[in-house]
Amino acid sequence: MHLEVCGDKFDSRELRNVLGCFGTGVTVVTTLDAVGRKVGLTANSFSSVSLDPPIVLWSLSKQSKSLEAFLHCSRFVINVLSMDQLPLSNQFSKAAEDRFAGVSTSKGLGELPVIDDCAANIECKAISSQEVGDHILFLGQIERYNYLKKDALLFCNGNYAKAVQV
Repeated sequence: MHLEVCGDKFDSRELRNVLGCFGTGVTVVTTLDAVGRKVGLTANSFSSVSLDPPIVLWSLSKQSKSLEAFLHCSRFVINVLSMDQLPLSNQFSKAAEDRFAGVSTSKGLGELPVIDDCAANIECKAISSQEVGDHILFLGQIERYNYLKKDALLFCNGNYAKAVQV
């Protein structure tokens, strides 16, 4: 499909479809709020930035109810979900009184919740946040990580997916 562009206006649904062609991993980003409550949400806007020093990024909508917790946290954890954790992606993407209900976690650096049995967990020191369009971009320096030999959960073209070797 070819889209005609008028100025800087795009059809937001079509643009989502275009951007959705780029497959991503699925993560749950976790931290603690100002009073020590666990905060977590599903995000696929995660990427590596630098290996030396080790820095990653992710972004969050300015409309998110969890925004304040992440704006004021000193650390966050990127939990890369495995295929068998697909239900966690859905659980952490919906509004709920306690998104952590029934979720097995361990305490990470700064007592942050680290979700057990993920494909990978990346514990980060928050180093900056910046408003970019309708999102806030967060950068974190990796302080500790672990990974398991598990297939990571992917998301592409509006659906969950699994990588296949070719």
